[in-house]
Amino acid sequence: MAGGFRRGNRQRTPKLQARGELQSLEREGPFKEWLGMPDLYRYQLVVEDELYSYQTEDHELPVKVGDLVVFRYKETKAGKWIDRNSLGKAIDPSSYQ
Repeated sequence: MAGGFRRGNRQRTPKLQARGELQSLEREGPFKEWLGMPDLYRYQLVVEDELYSYQTEDHELPVKVGDLVVFRYKETKAGKWIDRNSLGKAIDPSSYQ
C-alpha cells in the first residue's frame, strides 16, 4: 500500500537528457529567495548551441568551459532548466584509465 501514490493510469513523461561540449557559462547572484534559505546562484549554460538554466547553492560548478557535460533537464515556458544535482562531466570510456 505504501508504494506508488500515483492517481489514475497516467504514464509519466520520461526525463529529457542532453550531452555535449560546454561552450559558455555565466553566473548570476547570489539571490535570497526567502529568509533562512541559503543563497542561490543561477547559471546560464550554452551546450551545443542550446541555452540551459541551472540553479544551485554552489558558488562554483564542477564543470568548466570546454568540458564534455551530461545532464537531465525539463522544458518550461521560461526555457530549459537543468535538474538539480544532475549536471556532471561525461566520461568517455575509450579515454578512461
